[in-house]
Amino acid sequence: MNEQNLEQKFNKWIILLSVAIPVVVVLLFSVNLKKMGFAVEPLNFLPPIYATINGITAVLLVSAVLAIKKGNRKLHENLMKGAIGCSILFLGMYVSYHMTSDSTKFGGEGVVKYVYYFILFTHIVLSVIIIPLVLITYVRALAQVFDKHKKIAKITFPIWLYVAVTGVIVYLMISPYYVR
Repeated sequence: MNEQNLEQKFNKWIILLSVAIPVVVVLLFSVNLKKMGFAVEPLNFLPPIYATINGITAVLLVSAVLAIKKGNRKLHENLMKGAIGCSILFLGMYVSYHMTSDSTKFGGEGVVKYVYYFILFTHIVLSVIIIPLVLITYVRALAQVFDKHKKIAKITFPIWLYVAVTGVIVYLMISPYYVR
């Protein structure tokens, strides 16, 4: 199968996942199993874990860029697979937490409140935008269309890094307000 056919084969999946993931997250985010009468314990231990996973994702992304700049394609590939795996793991934990726990309100006031909501808003918007970018970048690497891969990776990397880092920042800013 040539590179163009491989890309075309995956385009339907990229579109489907890019739409389905945010829709499913929004739907599951609105489901609270405890309020629905299910006997579930809140998964209050998850936020620091998934914030750490966001931090690990950021480290993997930076390490992957350094690896490819040094010409180590296999290490780059493995680090990127790790970053994708971490992002999937994060998403599963994030949804699980919100399905079993009440939402936490940010308690900061003044300028810090506006900073928090700005970071949160941009984090959420870019976390939706990054889905197709990561998938397209990954498929172009699979198809070994490295000129196109490199071109979109230059867009994907800073956005994905921003989402990973701001995920940690959002957690650190809201963590004092979690109900223990």
